[in-house]
Amino acid sequence: MANEIIKALDDLEKEKGIKKAYMLERISQALVAAYRALYKRDSQGAAMDNVFVEIDEESGEIAMHSVKSVVEEVANPVTEISLEEAAQYSATPVVGDKVRIDIDMHSFGRIATQTAKQVIIQGIREAERNIIAEEFSGKEQEILTAVVSRIEPRYGNIIVELGGRRDHTEAMLSSQELIAGENIREGDRIKVYVVEVRNASRGPQIILSRTHPGLVKRLFELEVPEIANGTVVISSIAREAGSRTKMAVYSIDENVDPIGACVGPKGARVNSIVAELKGEKIDIIKYSDDPVQFVAEALSPSDVISVQMKEDGSGCSVVVPDDQLSLAIGKEGQNVRLAAKLTGLKIDIQPESQADEAARQ
Repeated sequence: MANEIIKALDDLEKEKGIKKAYMLERISQALVAAYRALYKRDSQGAAMDNVFVEIDEESGEIAMHSVKSVVEEVANPVTEISLEEAAQYSATPVVGDKVRIDIDMHSFGRIATQTAKQVIIQGIREAERNIIAEEFSGKEQEILTAVVSRIEPRYGNIIVELGGRRDHTEAMLSSQELIAGENIREGDRIKVYVVEVRNASRGPQIILSRTHPGLVKRLFELEVPEIANGTVVISSIAREAGSRTKMAVYSIDENVDPIGACVGPKGARVNSIVAELKGEKIDIIKYSDDPVQFVAEALSPSDVISVQMKEDGSGCSVVVPDDQLSLAIGKEGQNVRLAAKLTGLKIDIQPESQADEAARQ
C-alpha cells in the first residue's frame, strides 16, 4: 500500500503538476483530521495539536504518534498520561516528561476515514487551482488561442479550452465580450485576450475578451515585426468592437514608416487582423506630440482646417470644411467619439461656414 501511494503521487505530479511534497503534507493533515474526527476535541475544547505524522518520501511508509505529558493526576487523557501508564512507553518516566505514543491508524472508523479522504480531495483541488492561477496570472494582457468547447444557448456565453501545462483548462468568454455579429461554433479556434485572473471562492476565474482594445494591440504585435521589436510603438487605441478601431503609432527610427509597417505589403498585415476581427475597420494614424496635429490626424479620413486648444488643455474646437462635417462626425458620431478616446480630449466640431459667421459677429 505504501508503494502504491508513492506511485500514485508520482503519477499525479507528472500528469497534473501537483508536487509530491505538497500531497504528502496534505496526507499528513488528512490523517491528523481523521484522528481528531475520531477523538473529537480535548476536554478543554482546544483543537488537539499533539498529534504528528511522519511519511517516508521514498518508501511511503507512514507512522503516526501523539505526545503526552506525564502527570500525577490525569485531567485530560488526550494530552496527558499517568506515571503508571507512561511506564509502558518509557523505562523511567517522571512527572513533566513527554512520552511518545504510536497511534494505530487501523482503529480509525468510517467517519474518520471519510474526513481524511475529503482533506486529500480538497488538497488536490486547491493544488489544481493554484497551478491554474499561477500559470494564467502570468498571461494577463496577453493573447491566447482558445478552442470553443460549447456554447450556452440561454445566455450566449462561450466555454473555451485554453492551452497550457494542464489540458482542458476551461474558461468562459461571456456574450458581452464577443464581437457583435461574429458567428462562433463549437470546435472553432479563436484568439482571446486575457483581461484578468481573479481569485474566486470556486477557484481562479480567467476573464477573457474579444472586445478589449488590448486584443488589437497584441494582434499587431504578432503580425508586425517592427512593433514586436520596438521600432514602431502603439501610442493609443480606441475601439468599438465589431465596427471600428483607431490606432495611433509612431516610429523611433526615422527611416521606418510606422503606418506602412502596420499596413504591410499590399495591406497584408492589417488585412490579416481585420479578418481575425471579423471585418472590423481599422484606422491607423500617426501619433504626434503636438495635440493640434494629433487631433487633426485622429479625425481622419476627414480634412481639418483648424484646431483650437482650450486654455486648460482638456479639449479643443475643430473647424472642418462644410462638406466634410458628416465625415468628421461619422455615423452616429462614431468618428469624433473614437478620436476623442484616442487623444484623451473633448472635441467640438463645427463647419467652416459657422465658424466664419461666428468670427464676423
